[in-house]
Amino acid sequence: MTLADLSLSLQFARFRDVARHRAALPRHRVARWIRHSLDGDGEITVRIVDAEEGQQLNREFRGKDYATNVLTFDYAQAPVVMADLVLCAPVVAREAKEQRKTLAAHYAHLLVHGTLHAQGWDHETGEADAEAMEAREVEILARLGIRNPY
Repeated sequence: MTLADLSLSLQFARFRDVARHRAALPRHRVARWIRHSLDGDGEITVRIVDAEEGQQLNREFRGKDYATNVLTFDYAQAPVVMADLVLCAPVVAREAKEQRKTLAAHYAHLLVHGTLHAQGWDHETGEADAEAMEAREVEILARLGIRNPY
């Protein structure tokens, strides 16, 4: 299997506990998770934000007034996947604890999920699409040595 070429920008906003999130997201791991999720080459920015920025972006772009775990802003799918993935650190940390996962494993799942969205996968268009997307996520995560998140 040939992995995609990836141009990755990894950004961390300033917030309390940022060091914990940086430790869970070394650049080489983030790149590996995303490259395994891409069907072609990609230019991806990953930004880790606090709850305030996450809520503002979700409200502004999706009309939902709460911080969500991952937002995908996709700009192009061909010839190169171009997207921004914004992950809300406090939400990711809370969910990881609730789901009894490591912080890194939950970030891996959400980065795979967001990268699939950037390529046109959508779990909100119907049950069959949701099942197909979940199956693809599980398959990718298994190749990465991460157990089924569902």
